[in-house]
Amino acid sequence: MNPKRNLSIKVVMFPWLGHGHISPFLELAKKLSSRNFKIYICSTPANLNPIRNKLHDCTSNIELIEFSLPSLPQLPPHYHTTNGLPPHLMKTLTKAFVSASSKFSQIINSLSPDLVIYDICLPSVPKLAAAYQIPAVHFLTSGAATVSYMFRLLKNLQTPFPSTSVFLKDSELRKMAEAHPGEGQEDKDRVLDCIMDTKDILLIKSSRNIEGKYLDCLSTLINKKIVPVGPLVQDVHVHDQENDDEDVMKWLNKKDACSTVYVSFGTESYLSRKGVEELAYGLELSNLNFIWVLKFPGGDKALEVLPEGFLERTGDRSKVVEGWAPQAKILRHSSIAGFVSHCGWSSVMESLSFGVPVIAMPLQNDQPLNARLAVELGFGLEVEKDEKFEFGREEVARVVTQVVVDKGGENMRRKAQQLSEEMKVRGEREIDSAIKQLKTLVQNNRAM
Repeated sequence: MNPKRNLSIKVVMFPWLGHGHISPFLELAKKLSSRNFKIYICSTPANLNPIRNKLHDCTSNIELIEFSLPSLPQLPPHYHTTNGLPPHLMKTLTKAFVSASSKFSQIINSLSPDLVIYDICLPSVPKLAAAYQIPAVHFLTSGAATVSYMFRLLKNLQTPFPSTSVFLKDSELRKMAEAHPGEGQEDKDRVLDCIMDTKDILLIKSSRNIEGKYLDCLSTLINKKIVPVGPLVQDVHVHDQENDDEDVMKWLNKKDACSTVYVSFGTESYLSRKGVEELAYGLELSNLNFIWVLKFPGGDKALEVLPEGFLERTGDRSKVVEGWAPQAKILRHSSIAGFVSHCGWSSVMESLSFGVPVIAMPLQNDQPLNARLAVELGFGLEVEKDEKFEFGREEVARVVTQVVVDKGGENMRRKAQQLSEEMKVRGEREIDSAIKQLKTLVQNNRAM
């Protein structure tokens, strides 16, 4: 018998530099660490420093490994993350990340892991791991519906796609391309290579009860076994205290049940100044309570772009927070009746996990497809854009009111809660199944 067979499994993780990627990698690490896996999460100090206090009891089984990117004049160390990064520097950050492959190789060599789990933008990692005879598995932090849809477009495939409403109009595809002019064929090939080079299986942040047909579709497209690991939403601990927690929760505690909407566009998506103005007037027109996490890249003062007199007119039914708020705690609060969201996949999964309907205002990347999926599943409603591809205040007010006040909103809340319960039941089983397959992959490699 191989003496290494019963030892803990050492895993090196390489997530992309965004919060929407770091967070699910961390939650997956927690799941694995509780089942005899030793995890090393590798990223820049700008990403690792904020999560050190989130490890709690997992510290002994999860180790954070820092590496630095080149400190270019336009990319100082505090910009070695997508959180708060000015949009025009995204391509620079991606190039710096890709160029760090020699450091990835050093980490793999020094730690000698049994397994590598890697993210997008890193097609060099599975090749580096293979050089050390270590299996590398890709972990998709996006949903199966959007990935399979975009995979077909990028590969120009005519393979069947499930009967669905998860489609984009030609005008939307053009607008998405215009919004990301720096993304050339090299960037697309890099993403496709990451998916195709995974060893035997592909992990995905999803659940079969919400994406079953899309998981099967993606498996057919890439000819790999797709292994869902559940929503990977962080546990909300009562003792966790961050900036503004107390102030925010006191405000929410004064509101009636299902009377308030939560508004946030994540860590990387930003409304234009015109978009902020239209959303503000839309929330004002709705006459509903709202808590709005508002921010701009590069440290711009968010409150300065609100319409004149907006905070005075909305009074105590409004709470505007600059920069950061405890999203999970807010979403689980009994006063929250809807989530005005950009529909990043992590936000969609978090909203669904807490049984909160989505008021979809997608901006870029996979967000329009995620929004359509929320509508298709019955727990979301999309704010339609006008002919200029912009949101309008009347439409914002109409959709927010429909979700929070109208009978259709009650149906969406029931559907969100139903899907949430189903996902919780499946969650641990999906994690157990994923761990079994990862262990088999490692054991087979050890036996070679």
